[in-house]
Amino acid sequence: MKPAIQVHDIIKSYKDVKAVRSISLEIARGEYMALLGPNGAGKTTIMEMIEGIQKPDTGEILINGLEWQGNEKRLHRILGISLQETRFIDKLNVRETLALFASFYKLPRSRISTILDMVNLENKSTAYTENLSGGQRQRLALGIALLNQPEILLLDEPTTGLDPSARREVWNILMDLKENGETTMILTTHYMEEASYLCDRIVIIDHGKVLARGTLDELLTKYSAGEIIEFSVGGTFTEADFPAKQNIIKIKFDQNTSKWSLVVQDLVEYLPKLQHEFETKNVYLTSLECRKMTLDDLFIQMTGRRLDE
Repeated sequence: MKPAIQVHDIIKSYKDVKAVRSISLEIARGEYMALLGPNGAGKTTIMEMIEGIQKPDTGEILINGLEWQGNEKRLHRILGISLQETRFIDKLNVRETLALFASFYKLPRSRISTILDMVNLENKSTAYTENLSGGQRQRLALGIALLNQPEILLLDEPTTGLDPSARREVWNILMDLKENGETTMILTTHYMEEASYLCDRIVIIDHGKVLARGTLDELLTKYSAGEIIEFSVGGTFTEADFPAKQNIIKIKFDQNTSKWSLVVQDLVEYLPKLQHEFETKNVYLTSLECRKMTLDDLFIQMTGRRLDE
């Protein structure tokens, strides 16, 4: 069986800016994949080329084995798309907005009721779109993308700007959809938690290039050796005071927060040695956090900056 989406060595430039640099992807049917990266990484440009909004300078994109040219109508029928920002007609209510988009596909009115239930907007069906909250607007945009029962769902940062509760509501809708196993999804995001919670596979992108790809466990196992100890102390403590430096992978001190960050091979083994050194130097802990590596830590390790920068 052919993959749902095949992207072969695509390149896209805008004047002197290379937005996408020789990227190849393959998304299996029923798979949820995340394109994870900071703003400006090239995620939206990749999505717009897959959506047929833009054409790559070079390279090939196949959806169900078909290229866009000459197959536009057929591909539009199987795609559901939600862009970074969706603008609605202010004086149409939620049901009327869904009916408008449903008319493009000649769908029965029963489909509108199904979508209202799916995205939890039944109680807002008569509300004008201008009166919806940010989370409700995003759920309406998702509902529009789902109207035609798409085989492939393309979501470009669907929860950016939402509070944690509204973000979770969108996640729950997508996870319910995933349980059916009939929908393939590509999601762009700069939220590490979103990518790890929703998606089977994650592709980390920065400056138009793929830095790493795999499942969450594969990424953390392959690219991020070590565990993290973060602490601050009262008293004088310098880099020279750290014991057993052969067990430390990385040391960093943040002048702004006066906090040390260590990446160590085994924090259970190393932490008692560090605490003993505090006692020897007569310093005391004012904060301490010990944890496993996350995708955000992995991105910092790869690029020197955070995903949300």
